[in-house]
Amino acid sequence: MKTFRHVVRPGARSKSAALAAIGQALDFPDYYGQNLDALYDCLTDLSWLPAGEHVLVWEGGDEDVESVLADAEAAMSVGARRLTVRTPD
Repeated sequence: MKTFRHVVRPGARSKSAALAAIGQALDFPDYYGQNLDALYDCLTDLSWLPAGEHVLVWEGGDEDVESVLADAEAAMSVGARRLTVRTPD
């Protein structure tokens, strides 16, 4: 399975900054609403991206965003498009 790395720009730690930066890093579709529900919906779809494992590198920040990322990662652990969330060491 091919792996794709998506890096969220540094400094996107507030909720609004993180929502925008994650959408940009994963090239979310234009209909992405930049809220927590829309974040989860897009993270558990990824149909616009090629098949493979998509590793999202994010420095962390807002707890609500981290929770959605964790839920989406669990939901997308199998299938043609997988999501893995990593924080830099």
